[in-house]
This record gives sequence, C-alpha cells and structure tokens, in this order.
Amino acid sequence: MKIILASPVDGDASSALRTDHEVATAIGDPLTGDLLLNQEVLVFRSGIEITREVIDSAPRLALIVRAGSGFDNIDLDHARRRGIRVVRIPGPSADAVAEFTFGLILAVARRIVRADALVRDGLWPKPELGGNLLGGKVLGIVGAGNIGTRVAELGSAWGMQVLGCVDPNLHYEPPAIVEACVLSDLLARSDIVTVHTPLSPTTRSLIGAAELARMRRGSYLVSTARGGVVDEAALYEALASGHLAGAALDVHEREGDGVIPKLADLPNVVLTPHIAGMAIESQRAIGFRMVELITAFADGRLDAVLNESERLA
Repeated sequence: MKIILASPVDGDASSALRTDHEVATAIGDPLTGDLLLNQEVLVFRSGIEITREVIDSAPRLALIVRAGSGFDNIDLDHARRRGIRVVRIPGPSADAVAEFTFGLILAVARRIVRADALVRDGLWPKPELGGNLLGGKVLGIVGAGNIGTRVAELGSAWGMQVLGCVDPNLHYEPPAIVEACVLSDLLARSDIVTVHTPLSPTTRSLIGAAELARMRRGSYLVSTARGGVVDEAALYEALASGHLAGAALDVHEREGDGVIPKLADLPNVVLTPHIAGMAIESQRAIGFRMVELITAFADGRLDAVLNESERLA
C-alpha cells in the first residue's frame, strides 16, 4: 500500500512498514496537492490538522491512523462521508501520560522547577520553597478512559482520596477506588484537580472562570488533556489573584515554536510542550501497533484486530 507519514513515528516501526509497503514522509510539509494524490493510508499525530481539504486532496485515501489518543484534529464527519476508515492507538500512551501527570503534580506542589531555576542563579531560599505533601490530599480527576483510570490508581497508591467526575457529558465510569461525583462537587472538594478529557464542543472551556472559582483556595490544577479544555485567560486570573496555589499544563490553547503562553509570566506555573505521551517505550508500542493495524487493513481483517477504544470510523 502507499502510506504517508505526516508525523514522526518509532524508527523500527517505520522500517517494518517499508518492508511491505511504499512509504513516504511529509514531516513538516503542508498536506496538499500532489503529496497526497496517490496515498492510501495517512498516519499522523498531534500538531497535524486533518481537515476536509486535506482529506479531499487524497482521492485514494482509505485508512487514517491517529498514532495516539486525541482526535480533535481530524474532521471525522467528512472522513465518514468519504467512507474512510479512521483508527487511533490510545492504549500505549495511557501509562506515559498518567506518570507524567504525577510528575507535574509533584513539580508544582513541591515547587521543583522554581527551586531548580533559583539554584542555577546561585540562590538558596529554602524557607520560601515549602510545598505540599500528596498523601492524605483529595485528587479530583476530570475525564474518562484509560488515562483517568490510571491516574486514579496512582493517586490511590500515594494515599490520596480520589474523586472522579461523572458529569453526564463526560461519560465517566470510575473504578472502585474512585468516589463518583459531579463536576461542581469535585472542584469544590479537591486539593488537586487533573484534567483528562478529549477536546470537543461540550468540553471546550470546560474549566472556565466559574469552575476555577469553585475550586478550593490554595488548590492546584493540572492538565494533560487538550489545549482549549482549560480557559487559560481565566486560569491566569485565578493564579495571579492567589486563589489557586499553582498550575501545571502540558497542553495549551496555542502550541508550536515561537509561542510563549502568557502563563509563563507566573512563577507558580509549570509548562511543558505537549510531551506527556512521549515516553520512549510508549512511542515504540504505538509504532508497532500502527504496523499491525495497517497490515490487518491491507489483508482485509482490520475489524478482527481492532478493539473498541481504537475504532473511530
């Protein structure tokens, strides 16, 4: 099959694809015109927009593979109208994102990034860098799926009380270790709120000014979901006013080289460049699952190997 890789994938997985297929790369190139004309399979990650125009530039396109979990950057309705199969690979990144979430929680609650910067400047203000323990605190998880469940398990292991949002719009089915509650209750009771929802019309600005105001004074917000789920202007005000003690974001409303979020002005914020899922082991597993799915599609047995979390269209 003719396959185009619009984003980097694991090198060994890419090599495996090339043994049986004709593979082109378009990393950093616009997905238009002759580049897509004869392609049958398109592989992409976050940072790439698969619009109606992109889809229509590929008349032979039969399969789209999202090498990860989020699907807010693809026009699924148009892909369905075109009869194009769309799959994603959410499983391997769940542990990576969950572990990174806890890295962000520790970084912001114990002021690790701020302390590192001060030491590099020759400053050692130990009394000013006190932080909070996690044990005994209330962890509120906003979001469903593999990642939210894994974060709940990690929170419980840290000795935290874990709440899970069961707002009807979020379709959350919590594990037994999670106390189910509605979003407003979760925000009011949690010391640390972590956000793990996909971006959709119903979750855009899900955490806005009103929701931030409901959070406990001195609490923390962490998001490894998607940029746009948290209203960053409202978050800035909640942090600058002292209502929230800190925040950590791996995802942002605007992303890419040259973008400096306004939140970077604040010392109680940790910002990372959308790397929660980038653990080497996870990326390797995603790469080889990609190979399995494309091979199955070429052999006419895709539905036999897909699980429900991977099926989009």
